This record gives sequence, C-alpha cells and structure tokens, in this order.
Amino acid sequence: MRLAVLVSGTGSILEAMLGVGLPVDVVGADRPCRGLAIAADAGIETMLVERAEWTAGDGGEARRRRFDRMGYSCDLAAVLDGRGVDVVAMAGFGTVLDGSFFEWGGGRYRGRVLNTHPSLLPAFPGWHAVRDALDAGAAESGCTVHVAIPEVDAGPVLAQRAVPVLAGDDEATLHERIKAVERELYPATIAAFLERCAGETAGDDACGEVDPSGRQEGQTR
Repeated sequence: MRLAVLVSGTGSILEAMLGVGLPVDVVGADRPCRGLAIAADAGIETMLVERAEWTAGDGGEARRRRFDRMGYSCDLAAVLDGRGVDVVAMAGFGTVLDGSFFEWGGGRYRGRVLNTHPSLLPAFPGWHAVRDALDAGAAESGCTVHVAIPEVDAGPVLAQRAVPVLAGDDEATLHERIKAVERELYPATIAAFLERCAGETAGDDACGEVDPSGRQEGQTR
C-alpha cells in the first residue's frame, strides 16, 4: 500500500511518522512549507500542488478571490493517482477537499483518507476545537483519528485518546499536550490501517469499512 502524507506547515506530525518508521512514499503540499523540506531530506518524493494556482481574483480585490475547490481537489487526486498512492494521511493539511477528491477514478480515495483532530469527536468539531473545549468548561479534550469524508470532522472514528484539561490551561498549553498524544496515536493508527488494507481482498472500499459507532479495536479513551 503506497502512503501519501499531505502537509501545509512545519511538518511536525510528518516528523513523528518518520520517527517511528511509518512507510511514507510521497509527501504533498498545497503551498511551499517546511514539511516538504523534511520529506526531501528523508529521501521521500515530494509534490507541490499549489492552492494559489486555483484561486482567481475578481477586480483585483483580494477579499473577492475565489478558490476553485472542486478543480483543485480533482487535480490533487489525479496527481496522487498518477503516483500510485493508495492511502492518504492529512497531517496539518490546510485545504478542505471537495467531495470530488474522494470519488476520483470511481471512488479511488473513498474510505482511504485519514485525518486527526484535537478533540474527542463528535465533541468540538471545526477549526477552533481546543478553544471551544476551554470555553465550554470541558473536563477533558483529546485527539481523534478518523476517516475523512466530504463533511468536515464527521467521518468514522478509528481511534481516540483523552487528554485532561488542567487548572490554568490556556489554548496553547492544552493544544501542546494534545499534540504530544497525536504524535503517538496517529502514526500507530495509520500503520494498523495500512496493514488492514493490505490484508483485505473483499474490494477497493474494504479498508474504509469501519464500525460507524467509532469503537475500534485498540481505541483508547
């Protein structure tokens, strides 16, 4: 199974993956970033499919710039497909993909895209999960690894691990403790997912078939 990791920033999650020997075949990005340099230094093939090339201006006003999400998503899927990628792991990837990405080539990436989120989903989905948990007075937050689907943070859960909210926590301190858990949980979950995919013979979607309750073997709460 050929694994691609998609990055947009510092590549800290990618570093954690490489540190435990996860077999990453391709690293892609939607903008120039440190994550691409980390991959190149490790001898991993890199690909830059720039988001900016799919953003058109209107009257020269930046606030009116429109992103062709479908066009970008199809282009990215085609580039990954051309490199024989079977499974995709998002690692701080900053672009929300259109449903056309998952359905590319008759559903090549349906059920084969993984992501991680800094909360115990379905609690606190969205971009400000850590802040939202603190604002709600939650006693715990955590990390969720899930199968990505077109609806953001709504896919089946593969693994979770709780992180307590401590007295005096702010967004930065809580998020850093969640990231420490994420760097362990995410690579381990990806490795198990790849192993399951490789062992399946039931069809292209087999490795994406998970219990919709999110209760998977090895899950921690």
